[in-house]
Amino acid sequence: MVQAVRGMRDVLPQEGRRWRTVEDALRVVLSGFGYEEVQLPVLEFTDLFARGVGEATDIVEKEMYSLQDRDGDSLTLRPEGTAGCVRALNENGLLYNQTQKVFYTGPMFRYEKPQKGRYRQFSQVGAEAFGFAGPDIDAELIYLCARAWQELGIVDHVKLQLNTLGSGEARVRYRDALVAYLQPLHSELDEDSQRRLETNPMRILDSKDQKTQSLLTQAPRLPDFVDDASRAHFDGLCKLLGELNVPFEINPGLVRGLDYYTHTVFEWVTDMLGSQGTVCAGGRYDGLVEKLGGKSTPAVGFAVGLERVMLLHEVVNQATTQPVDVYVCWLSESCFIQAMTVAERCRDMLSQAKVRVHMGGGNLKKQMKKADASGATLAVLIGEDEIAAGELTIKHLRDQQIGQSRLPLEEALRLVVQSSSDLL
Repeated sequence: MVQAVRGMRDVLPQEGRRWRTVEDALRVVLSGFGYEEVQLPVLEFTDLFARGVGEATDIVEKEMYSLQDRDGDSLTLRPEGTAGCVRALNENGLLYNQTQKVFYTGPMFRYEKPQKGRYRQFSQVGAEAFGFAGPDIDAELIYLCARAWQELGIVDHVKLQLNTLGSGEARVRYRDALVAYLQPLHSELDEDSQRRLETNPMRILDSKDQKTQSLLTQAPRLPDFVDDASRAHFDGLCKLLGELNVPFEINPGLVRGLDYYTHTVFEWVTDMLGSQGTVCAGGRYDGLVEKLGGKSTPAVGFAVGLERVMLLHEVVNQATTQPVDVYVCWLSESCFIQAMTVAERCRDMLSQAKVRVHMGGGNLKKQMKKADASGATLAVLIGEDEIAAGELTIKHLRDQQIGQSRLPLEEALRLVVQSSSDLL
């Protein structure tokens, strides 16, 4: 039997319904804040990520899926969305002397060790804002996330962590001080941190190794190197979040793993998913547009990990949307067209209703068994007697006290639509 590639997963119908619930909620919130959707290629030139994400990051060093095409060009399945979004908007002239607020959805690819909540193909919803330099846009993006968590019913199960990395110059000064402190301790660091000391030393602050963390207690502190302008920006953001009633905690060890971040960085985290606790992360990347060939443009964004938000949504909200609202049964072959017509009338009257017509024939008992198994709330029964009388029989499948009733066609349709509307 042929199996899926390791780290690539199938999303089957029941999970797919929850996926749609989560993704649709995020789309509605993003659109409500005035962000417009863009669709980006899955394949980009490898150089885009080497320059944008950073050659010394874990992603570029060991996690990218890259290939050579027939022209000899090196292409990569996108490991994240921001670099491709910057490339697309800049290439199409949408950044110069303009502001933009956009979002995108879709799969990303990283060669990581697969585990629950972390896959080699995973999906993100990303939002990016360009041309805004102040802390107000940082606050809006964070507030937008809080609104999405509220809509999904998980707001009480996530918390916001914030930090500032300062300007690019401040970050370089801190990097040099951190390396000078850790170099004599090289042999005592964990293996990943030894490698990162030579390539991406600030990522050592994120180490999960307890011994390494103990060595960091006396290390230089990033806040001591942050420049005055960056501190003022961060203080302004914290003030705005306080006024918006968005609780947060400052985490000086939060640095994010991508080279393009400067100033604000943030993560929404939960303690309900084990080691994969980050459900959304982002921050400022004011130098990235220029680094990729555009004009200097302030920018900030975030990415939501759909799989992790779905896992959290499942833990917090056990119920998910039902696959069917109304199940239409037809009692003889001559009734099939009427059944299809009635189902279409229901869909026209309430576009969100999920109406399934029985397929495959069978007696009434078999059809009612299928109707009950579908999860539908109502069954519509159409026989030759109903057609002759211009009526429908409506049976409530979840409340025996309501039972069933036979009503004139238009009255029955209004009842079906009203009942379905109450459930949506």
